Amino acid sequence: MKKIFLILSLISTAYVSAQDISITDSISKSKTFSIGVKAGVPNILSLNGEFVLPILNNHIAPFIDYGSFSLDVENTQADLKYLEYGLNIYFGNKGKGLYVGAGSGKLTNEFTFNDLTFEDNGVSLKGSATTSLDINALNLKLGFKSGGLIYFRIEAGYGIGTIPDRLNFTATSGGITETFSEEIPAIPGIGSNGFAIGNIGLGVSF
Repeated sequence: MKKIFLILSLISTAYVSAQDISITDSISKSKTFSIGVKAGVPNILSLNGEFVLPILNNHIAPFIDYGSFSLDVENTQADLKYLEYGLNIYFGNKGKGLYVGAGSGKLTNEFTFNDLTFEDNGVSLKGSATTSLDINALNLKLGFKSGGLIYFRIEAGYGIGTIPDRLNFTATSGGITETFSEEIPAIPGIGSNGFAIGNIGLGVSF
């Protein structure tokens, strides 16, 4: 009888241990979908989505970022839209921790230059004009993402692309047509060879 109780006790202990391991594995397994927000440069504030592919041992995760914002810089209104999509490659196999990212970034800019001077045959007046500039870049990043239902993310990198110093455009105001060459306003993180990438993010994974 004692042997039977001992055997049953061992079986019961093994079963409970197996259940504990199963629960632990379930909690620690990678989350498939992540959605959240990022704040930083050049995105200012954007929405972010990521999907960890159930192949290659959860190392590969396609992502997309989108943001839209406005800035007033030196009598110039800048309306900017930021779109980025690409892949994050995690060093671990849980879709979290340290990763490198590569993607295609597009910064769509619409500039409204105010206080422009239009002149024609001695006639002079003040006006404004709007023109656009699209910046395409190859984005390379290093990042870290925490695990759990609520995640924290931090990224740093650089977007490689050519950005002109000035914009040449033709505008019409009051029947007067004039050609202008204006400097691109100073936008945080943007230089002649591309733009710096630095942001922090927060969201949920499930």
